[in-house]
Amino acid sequence: MRYAVLVGLFLISSLVWAQAPENADPAKVGEDRMLAPPPVSGQAYAVALDSEEHANSLHYGLTFSTGYSDNVLGAVNGHSVSDVNYSIWPTIGLDASTTRLHWDLNYAPGFTFYQHTSGRNEADQSASIGFQYRLSPHVTFSAQDNFQKSSSVFNQPSIMGPVFGGGQGPNNSVVAPLADRLSNFGTVTITYQYARNDMIGAGGSFYNLHYPDLTQVTGLSDAASQSGSGFYTHRFSASHYVGVSYAYQRLMSYPSGMDYRTLTHSVFLFYTVYPSRRVSMSFFGGPQFSDTVQPGIPSLHFPAFSSRAWNPQVGASVNWQRRFVSTAFSYSHAVSSGGGLVGASRLDNATGGLRLQFTPSLTASLSGLYANNNVIGNSLGAYSGHTYSGSAALERRIGERVGVQIGYTRLHQNYQVPVLAGTPDTNREFISLSYSLARPLGR
Repeated sequence: MRYAVLVGLFLISSLVWAQAPENADPAKVGEDRMLAPPPVSGQAYAVALDSEEHANSLHYGLTFSTGYSDNVLGAVNGHSVSDVNYSIWPTIGLDASTTRLHWDLNYAPGFTFYQHTSGRNEADQSASIGFQYRLSPHVTFSAQDNFQKSSSVFNQPSIMGPVFGGGQGPNNSVVAPLADRLSNFGTVTITYQYARNDMIGAGGSFYNLHYPDLTQVTGLSDAASQSGSGFYTHRFSASHYVGVSYAYQRLMSYPSGMDYRTLTHSVFLFYTVYPSRRVSMSFFGGPQFSDTVQPGIPSLHFPAFSSRAWNPQVGASVNWQRRFVSTAFSYSHAVSSGGGLVGASRLDNATGGLRLQFTPSLTASLSGLYANNNVIGNSLGAYSGHTYSGSAALERRIGERVGVQIGYTRLHQNYQVPVLAGTPDTNREFISLSYSLARPLGR
């Protein structure tokens, strides 16, 4: 189904490409057109430097990486298991835009091999598509989808995870050890600017997390979520936005084949300021109502449970992009999916990313995550816990097409989940060699 959606977006983009007017005035459009503020846009912040953006180009390459991890399987016979892995990633991407249309496609099939735990060797998949089209001068439709198939979250082409400006992103704070994993996150948004300084919009999102072999992740479960929202925003003083939004969520997890479900309704106010087109700061807050129903699982000693509660939903974020530095940070407190834990969670989540270019050939990147999951449910509180993680990498370009990157990742998880409790810490060092090439479209 997800591939049919991707193909459909390609067909749509091909049909509407020729409809973009060639005589549009970009300066006038930039002055009059409002932006969908980060708390309601559903889009992740960009953390790429100007030199790393591939506007109107076909880009492709090949990455080979190897890494050593001191904890790949969780606790086995009371101690952690270490291993070395090797990954190869062909990559291809296409970024194309006109005055009305922009779409961005990236695909990276990969292969990962483990030196000792060869039974977990994996054919990986990583695909993303972003699509934005101005249906009229005042109506804009956008959609994004991100799909990953992997045996580990560590062996992805990039260590920089997404930073969202609102509380609508997936809960990726629970990191399973070396285990088959499928995830898919998608959003759609439509906005209508009915006056020079007034806009309304609506959107939806979905997230699916699936472990094909649950024996590899004892204590975790598959999860899914769907959400819908609507908002109104007003712009004043050219760069200041205020507004109100309503959002609905349906959060599900499936331990032992059962259906644990939480529904939420929230109304929040938000404020966003754009000091420039490449800088934004946002704040949001309001009440959130949750309704939880959980059937009992006698074999796990979980009794049936139901609860209704009111909780605050608050958050803040900042995104700053310059030629040689780019950073994004966000914090949110809201009811969210458990990210693989049994049941939904009252989640405190802080994420951040930073990229610095010291010289034309030397770039550093930093990323970090803190999450506290307070699991909702009778007898499930013992599964609550927290996650800390941080990554640092240094990349050296050798000419225009070749790059060498070295990095380190530290992960600490404190959850009373069988597969995580015995070995809460993971340290990983890695090195990668990449070849990349970008060709402008139309040349």
